[in-house]
Amino acid sequence: MSQPQMDLNLIRILAERLERSSVDSVWAHRASGLRGSLIRVMEQLESGENVNKQILVLLYERGFYILEQAARAK
Repeated sequence: MSQPQMDLNLIRILAERLERSSVDSVWAHRASGLRGSLIRVMEQLESGENVNKQILVLLYERGFYILEQAARAK
């Protein structure tokens, strides 16, 4: 599997998980904003555009952090 395909798969998983954040959670607003950023990057990758790897790594890290914090809040 190529790196862009791996990135797309991980972005999809993260976006789906962030979408499931409880609406009552203080993390839901942050999850929503990050999800929008992930979707924009996913669209760039799907259209064959280059994506800055540093930005991608930061989005991954922030996504997993938000998921972890949302899980702790439950």
